[in-house]
Amino acid sequence: MADGILYLGNRRYSSWSLRGWLAVRLAGLDVTEEVIPLAGGNTPAVKAVSPSGLVPCLIHRGAVVWETIAIGEYCAEIRPTLWPAERPARAHARAIAAEMHAGFAALRGAMQMDLCRAFPGAGRTPECLADIARIEALWRQTRLRFGGDGPFLFGAAFTLADAMYAPVVTRFLTYRPELGPDTEAYCAAVRGFPLVADWYAAAAEEPAAWQIAKYEPVAVP
Repeated sequence: MADGILYLGNRRYSSWSLRGWLAVRLAGLDVTEEVIPLAGGNTPAVKAVSPSGLVPCLIHRGAVVWETIAIGEYCAEIRPTLWPAERPARAHARAIAAEMHAGFAALRGAMQMDLCRAFPGAGRTPECLADIARIEALWRQTRLRFGGDGPFLFGAAFTLADAMYAPVVTRFLTYRPELGPDTEAYCAAVRGFPLVADWYAAAAEEPAAWQIAKYEPVAVP
């Protein structure tokens, strides 16, 4: 019998669900997964199981955790290697994860996550491009300082910081903004990470009835 349950939204669209799911899987928690099809706004089935009315929501051994960054910290208490071992690197990882959690609203609004379609050229508002420039600089600085020869932000290991930015990678792959070679390499590494590949595969298998019209704009030629 599993130790709990992880409630998720559509894998195709739910960026926060991806982050929470990666944290839970990286920690090796024994939980069942329940995907709740989202309605594109308030979803009563989510409100019935999550204190915030949002996904993801983790219920595990008596704990109820409904904020993604809190799910990550909960998982790191169980598996501390989800954060870098050295204190300066760990502090930096937490800072950039928190920046992702609180910021980049323009990117989120202009480039809605959609794993199963391509919209190259869309969403390039000035505010979104400013967010992308900040993310590129942040990734570049982090990898130069802490990444060594590894493909991820802090080297060979895929950490919670990478999990927090994985949905940004999906947006870059969907909308194809102009990116530096180092950013492209990082995006390829994240896309190739086995858990991310599994999430993409599951998203592709979701029923067509779960698609949300307002999240499916006409692709740019």
